Amino acid sequence: MKKAFLLFCFLCMIAPVRGQEKVKSPEPFGPLPTQKQIDWQEMEFYAFVHFSLNTFTNKEWGYGDESPELFNPSNLDVRQWARVVKESGMKGIILVAKHHDGFCLWPSAYTERSVKNSPWKNGKGDLVKELAAACKEYGLKLGLYLSPWDRSRADYGKPEYVAYFRNQLKELLTNYGDVFEMWFDGANGGDGYYGGANETRKINTLEYYNWDETYKLIYKMAPKTLVWGVGPSEARWIGNEEGRAGKTNWSLLRQKDELAGKVHYTEFMSGHEDGEKWVPGEADVSIRPGWFYHAVEDDKVRSLDEMVDIYYESIGRNATLLLNLPVDKRGLVHENDEARLKELVSTIKADFKTELLAGTKITGDNVRGNSAEFETKNLVDRNKNTYWATDDNIKTASIVFEFNKPKALNRIVLQEYIPLGQRVKAFNVEVKVNGIWKTVANETTIGYKRILRIDSVTASALKINITDSKASIVISNIQAFNAPTFVRMPEIQRDKNGNVTIKSEEGYPIYYSLDGKNPTQKSTLYKGVFQYNKAVEIKAVAIDASENSSSAVKTAKYGASKENWKIVSASSGDLKSANRIIDGNPDTDWSFGNDSNRLPQEIIIDLGSILNINGFSYMPQQVGNNLNLISNYEFYTSLDNVNWILQSEGEFSNIKNNPIEQVKTFKKEKARYIRFIAKQAVSKGSTVSIAEINVIETL
Repeated sequence: MKKAFLLFCFLCMIAPVRGQEKVKSPEPFGPLPTQKQIDWQEMEFYAFVHFSLNTFTNKEWGYGDESPELFNPSNLDVRQWARVVKESGMKGIILVAKHHDGFCLWPSAYTERSVKNSPWKNGKGDLVKELAAACKEYGLKLGLYLSPWDRSRADYGKPEYVAYFRNQLKELLTNYGDVFEMWFDGANGGDGYYGGANETRKINTLEYYNWDETYKLIYKMAPKTLVWGVGPSEARWIGNEEGRAGKTNWSLLRQKDELAGKVHYTEFMSGHEDGEKWVPGEADVSIRPGWFYHAVEDDKVRSLDEMVDIYYESIGRNATLLLNLPVDKRGLVHENDEARLKELVSTIKADFKTELLAGTKITGDNVRGNSAEFETKNLVDRNKNTYWATDDNIKTASIVFEFNKPKALNRIVLQEYIPLGQRVKAFNVEVKVNGIWKTVANETTIGYKRILRIDSVTASALKINITDSKASIVISNIQAFNAPTFVRMPEIQRDKNGNVTIKSEEGYPIYYSLDGKNPTQKSTLYKGVFQYNKAVEIKAVAIDASENSSSAVKTAKYGASKENWKIVSASSGDLKSANRIIDGNPDTDWSFGNDSNRLPQEIIIDLGSILNINGFSYMPQQVGNNLNLISNYEFYTSLDNVNWILQSEGEFSNIKNNPIEQVKTFKKEKARYIRFIAKQAVSKGSTVSIAEINVIETL
């Protein structure tokens, strides 16, 4: 008996036991992120703050000739900014310390154009210092934006300016503690004040600043700082200012080609599968149409629907989300913006309230070396440092999660273990319903995080199929959730004849009001197109009675309808086609001007009657790739089409990157005729387009 026992023990010692022998971890594949980049990606969501002289001049881009004395917030409170950001689930704040007009929010020793020459705190204030302290108090990280372009400097374009720019970098990176991200805008070289020289200065962005040396300087002073933007950056622009990454989104970039000018910015949405450097995408977007505060946009805060979509199409598509909050003239995040953020936080928290895959039975096609270290259970252990991995020769595999009983689900989260590289090229998702597998998603990349929104389905099992991978599969996390029903806002349209159409995407009943009050089920039920010709504020809501849920309230403001408007004259182009700019449809447009009939070009419109107006808007072309955007304008009013008064002139700043409706206001004026002049086009083109011209009518 004793001999048999000893033999058994010996056999146990020499027998190959599963998981006992150490299995080699997967080899890293392709470009890899630094720890700095991993930490940055894990922040996911952080704030941008645009607040400067432009806030007080009602501009998007200052020209460089504005007096520092205009900077005088009445109730500046950076702790309020930090509180709002913290409560919104964001992890940091990037402050625009100096925008293109050259005004500095810290008392720079190298210029008089700063807060030290403003009335704020009698010139003794330092906004960067105050914000750094507030971020520390609220557990947030501080980032800084320093514009390479400076429209105020007489030496811009000369070597002396680069020294000035680097001196300011030194101030920002050595006086305010750790900076998690240094943000360099790509807008460089163009028209400006330039110390009194009103001219256009052209530079080679990639050569003028000597970015290689500038980056070396940054990393020597602040090795923890990630650098975003132009040059050999560690993170990239996502290629638009809408906060949306591509459904395919590689964290890789052919940066050598980019630095040689061979990569178009539209490629930034998806990155490059064959990129030689890890340069993940950052999706930036403002919570309002503009980046700086404009009172006229108080009722134009992005809708909850749009904010939710932005979240899923940025963070949910392997990017970080940089959300801009335009601080107002008081020096506060506006209450409308804060209210929208609270709605967003509530919605996202509800979407991811209860995880469904923990406790399920998990089976996979392959586990690396049949080792416990790389088992499928790692997918649901909430540990970012563990992962399921396959053998080196396995580039396709499936994972099945079986529920004890059928469960409803409509959200799926997947994450690769990115310290070993981004690998997955394609995958799909299946659900088992009544014993039959059904495909509910066909996708491409995963990366740090991918979130799928699928139609709600009650399933007994969930299957993830990795159908193509660059190397062995390495997945750290898979989760599933069942988000509450989200009813989208209805859409409101009114044509030039005053005909109002309201639509619900899901076909839910719609209730509306015309008196400015929020509609309820006791309000008027929308039954079909109706006519309303007067100036009006229409509010509408879609209601799903079965789920006891409703959409956010949609608001649309209109002046008097345009049925009596007429095109009087146009300096070029087909006059009949010009009616597209007053047809009430932003998807139709009219182009005028060409190589033989160059800018400026003008159009005169008869409003049909005398109106009290205090502004106008220009809606650029919305359909197509070449939008023929207007960059500089003049706007006149007249009572008789003879005597004209100039009401507004200037530039549509940043319209190239943000081609949204441009709104300009002025003092109330009676007008029967309006005259709009397109003076210059983006990229100095000779053809411009207009989708809609509207006036802001004083009620």
